Amino acid sequence: MHCASECWSGNDNLMSEQANIPAAEPQFEPDVPPIVRFLPLTKALDLARANSLWPLTFGIACCAIEMMAASASRYDTDRFGAGVFRNSPRQADLMIVAGTVNMKLAPIIKRLYDQMPSPRYVIALGSCAICGGPFDQTENYAVVMGVDKIIPVDIYVPGCPPRPEALINGILELQKQIKAGTTHAARS
Repeated sequence: MHCASECWSGNDNLMSEQANIPAAEPQFEPDVPPIVRFLPLTKALDLARANSLWPLTFGIACCAIEMMAASASRYDTDRFGAGVFRNSPRQADLMIVAGTVNMKLAPIIKRLYDQMPSPRYVIALGSCAICGGPFDQTENYAVVMGVDKIIPVDIYVPGCPPRPEALINGILELQKQIKAGTTHAARS
Protein backbone atom coordinates (compact mmCIF):
# COMPACT_ATOMS: atom_id res chain seq x y z
CA MET A 1 0.00 0.00 0.00
CA HIS A 2 1.31 3.38 -0.96
CA CYS A 3 0.21 6.44 0.88
CA ALA A 4 -0.08 9.92 -0.53
CA SER A 5 3.01 11.15 1.31
CA GLU A 6 5.19 8.57 -0.41
CA CYS A 7 4.00 9.68 -3.83
CA TRP A 8 4.65 13.34 -3.10
CA SER A 9 8.29 14.20 -3.34
CA GLY A 10 8.07 17.88 -2.57
CA ASN A 11 7.59 20.27 0.29
CA ASP A 12 4.18 20.52 2.01
CA ASN A 13 4.35 24.33 1.98
CA LEU A 14 5.01 24.27 -1.74
CA MET A 15 2.00 22.01 -2.23
CA SER A 16 -0.35 24.38 -0.40
CA GLU A 17 0.92 27.37 -2.41
CA GLN A 18 0.39 25.57 -5.72
CA ALA A 19 -3.14 24.41 -4.87
CA ASN A 20 -4.62 27.65 -6.26
CA ILE A 21 -2.67 27.49 -9.52
CA PRO A 22 -4.52 25.63 -12.29
CA ALA A 23 -2.65 22.64 -13.65
CA ALA A 24 -1.24 22.97 -17.13
CA GLU A 25 -2.76 20.80 -19.82
CA PRO A 26 -0.66 17.73 -20.50
CA GLN A 27 1.27 17.91 -23.73
CA PHE A 28 0.63 15.08 -26.17
CA GLU A 29 2.46 14.23 -29.31
CA PRO A 30 0.69 15.93 -32.21
CA ASP A 31 0.20 12.74 -34.23
CA VAL A 32 -1.47 10.81 -31.38
CA PRO A 33 -5.28 11.23 -31.39
CA PRO A 34 -7.00 11.73 -28.04
CA ILE A 35 -8.47 8.55 -26.60
CA VAL A 36 -11.61 10.12 -25.16
CA ARG A 37 -13.48 12.99 -26.76
CA PHE A 38 -16.26 14.79 -25.01
CA LEU A 39 -19.33 15.79 -26.99
CA PRO A 40 -22.17 18.10 -26.08
CA LEU A 41 -25.18 16.10 -24.92
CA THR A 42 -27.26 17.12 -27.95
CA LYS A 43 -24.59 15.79 -30.33
CA ALA A 44 -24.46 12.48 -28.46
CA LEU A 45 -28.26 12.21 -28.54
CA ASP A 46 -28.35 13.04 -32.26
CA LEU A 47 -25.75 10.36 -32.91
CA ALA A 48 -27.83 7.80 -31.01
CA ARG A 49 -31.04 8.86 -32.76
CA ALA A 50 -29.47 8.68 -36.20
CA ASN A 51 -28.27 5.13 -35.69
CA SER A 52 -31.50 3.76 -34.23
CA LEU A 53 -34.36 4.89 -36.46
CA TRP A 54 -37.65 3.05 -35.95
CA PRO A 55 -39.86 3.46 -39.03
CA LEU A 56 -43.64 3.30 -38.89
CA THR A 57 -45.20 0.44 -40.86
CA PHE A 58 -47.16 2.60 -43.26
CA GLY A 59 -47.36 1.65 -46.93
CA ILE A 60 -50.08 3.13 -49.11
CA ALA A 61 -49.46 1.96 -52.69
CA CYS A 62 -46.90 0.28 -54.94
CA CYS A 63 -43.94 2.06 -53.32
CA ALA A 64 -44.68 0.04 -50.18
CA ILE A 65 -43.54 -3.10 -52.05
CA GLU A 66 -40.15 -1.47 -52.57
CA MET A 67 -40.07 -0.43 -48.90
CA MET A 68 -40.72 -4.05 -47.89
CA ALA A 69 -37.99 -5.23 -50.28
CA ALA A 70 -35.55 -2.75 -48.73
CA SER A 71 -36.12 -4.26 -45.30
CA ALA A 72 -35.90 -7.86 -46.54
CA SER A 73 -32.77 -9.98 -46.45
CA ARG A 74 -31.27 -8.84 -49.77
CA TYR A 75 -30.99 -5.14 -48.89
CA ASP A 76 -31.53 -5.29 -45.10
CA THR A 77 -32.11 -1.79 -43.73
CA ASP A 78 -31.34 -3.23 -40.29
CA ARG A 79 -27.64 -2.87 -41.14
CA PHE A 80 -28.17 0.89 -41.12
CA GLY A 81 -30.13 1.01 -37.87
CA ALA A 82 -33.60 1.35 -39.45
CA GLY A 83 -34.87 -2.20 -39.55
CA VAL A 84 -37.30 -2.33 -36.64
CA PHE A 85 -40.62 -1.42 -38.30
CA ARG A 86 -43.14 -0.52 -35.63
CA ASN A 87 -46.91 -0.93 -35.86
CA SER A 88 -47.71 1.87 -33.45
CA PRO A 89 -46.95 5.55 -34.15
CA ARG A 90 -46.12 6.00 -30.46
CA GLN A 91 -43.12 3.68 -30.86
CA ALA A 92 -41.84 5.03 -34.19
CA ASP A 93 -39.74 8.09 -34.96
CA LEU A 94 -39.60 7.81 -38.77
CA MET A 95 -42.58 7.89 -41.12
CA ILE A 96 -41.92 6.67 -44.64
CA VAL A 97 -44.84 7.84 -46.76
CA ALA A 98 -44.76 5.31 -49.60
CA GLY A 99 -47.46 5.87 -52.17
CA THR A 100 -50.36 8.03 -53.32
CA VAL A 101 -51.89 10.24 -50.65
CA ASN A 102 -55.62 10.82 -51.21
CA MET A 103 -57.59 13.67 -49.65
CA LYS A 104 -59.47 11.12 -47.56
CA LEU A 105 -56.18 9.77 -46.17
CA ALA A 106 -54.62 13.18 -45.43
CA PRO A 107 -56.17 13.69 -41.96
CA ILE A 108 -55.16 10.15 -40.98
CA ILE A 109 -51.53 10.80 -41.99
CA LYS A 110 -51.60 14.04 -39.99
CA ARG A 111 -53.02 12.22 -36.95
CA LEU A 112 -50.39 9.48 -37.16
CA TYR A 113 -47.65 12.11 -37.48
CA ASP A 114 -48.97 13.97 -34.43
CA GLN A 115 -49.02 10.74 -32.40
CA MET A 116 -45.33 10.05 -33.06
CA PRO A 117 -42.94 11.14 -30.28
CA SER A 118 -40.55 14.01 -30.89
CA PRO A 119 -38.17 14.21 -32.62
CA ARG A 120 -39.88 12.68 -35.64
CA TYR A 121 -38.70 12.42 -39.21
CA VAL A 122 -40.47 11.93 -42.56
CA ILE A 123 -39.27 10.41 -45.83
CA ALA A 124 -41.47 10.89 -48.92
CA LEU A 125 -40.92 7.75 -51.02
CA GLY A 126 -41.87 7.88 -54.70
CA SER A 127 -43.20 10.52 -57.03
CA CYS A 128 -46.80 10.08 -55.81
CA ALA A 129 -45.82 11.04 -52.27
CA ILE A 130 -43.56 13.85 -53.49
CA CYS A 131 -45.79 15.60 -56.05
CA GLY A 132 -48.81 13.47 -56.89
CA GLY A 133 -47.01 11.41 -59.55
CA PRO A 134 -49.08 10.42 -62.58
CA PHE A 135 -52.18 11.76 -60.80
CA ASP A 136 -50.87 15.34 -61.03
CA GLN A 137 -53.60 16.67 -63.29
CA THR A 138 -55.77 19.76 -63.11
CA GLU A 139 -59.07 17.83 -63.01
CA ASN A 140 -57.91 15.46 -60.24
CA TYR A 141 -59.52 16.55 -56.99
CA ALA A 142 -58.88 13.42 -54.91
CA VAL A 143 -55.06 13.28 -54.70
CA VAL A 144 -52.84 15.45 -52.51
CA MET A 145 -50.07 16.91 -54.67
CA GLY A 146 -47.28 16.11 -52.25
CA VAL A 147 -47.30 14.94 -48.66
CA ASP A 148 -45.37 18.09 -47.73
CA LYS A 149 -48.71 19.93 -47.95
CA ILE A 150 -49.77 17.96 -44.84
CA ILE A 151 -46.62 17.28 -42.78
CA PRO A 152 -43.00 18.50 -42.97
CA VAL A 153 -40.77 16.23 -45.06
CA ASP A 154 -37.05 15.77 -44.38
CA ILE A 155 -35.99 13.57 -47.33
CA TYR A 156 -37.50 13.12 -50.80
CA VAL A 157 -36.74 9.82 -52.59
CA PRO A 158 -37.80 10.17 -56.27
CA GLY A 159 -38.80 7.37 -58.58
CA CYS A 160 -41.86 5.48 -59.77
CA PRO A 161 -41.38 3.25 -57.86
CA PRO A 162 -37.96 3.98 -56.38
CA ARG A 163 -35.57 1.08 -56.00
CA PRO A 164 -34.73 -0.28 -52.52
CA GLU A 165 -31.22 1.17 -52.94
CA ALA A 166 -32.76 4.63 -53.31
CA LEU A 167 -34.67 4.20 -50.03
CA ILE A 168 -31.48 3.06 -48.28
CA ASN A 169 -29.72 6.12 -49.69
CA GLY A 170 -32.55 8.28 -48.34
CA ILE A 171 -32.19 6.71 -44.90
CA LEU A 172 -28.44 7.35 -44.97
CA GLU A 173 -29.04 10.99 -45.99
CA LEU A 174 -31.54 11.36 -43.15
CA GLN A 175 -28.95 9.97 -40.74
CA LYS A 176 -26.47 12.59 -41.97
CA GLN A 177 -29.05 15.35 -41.42
CA ILE A 178 -29.86 14.08 -37.92
CA LYS A 179 -26.17 13.99 -36.97
CA ALA A 180 -25.72 17.53 -38.35
CA GLY A 181 -28.90 18.77 -36.65
CA THR A 182 -30.51 20.07 -39.86
CA THR A 183 -33.80 18.12 -39.90
CA HIS A 184 -37.27 19.64 -39.46
CA ALA A 185 -37.34 18.14 -35.97
CA ALA A 186 -34.15 20.02 -35.04
CA ARG A 187 -35.49 23.30 -36.44
CA SER A 188 -38.81 23.22 -34.58
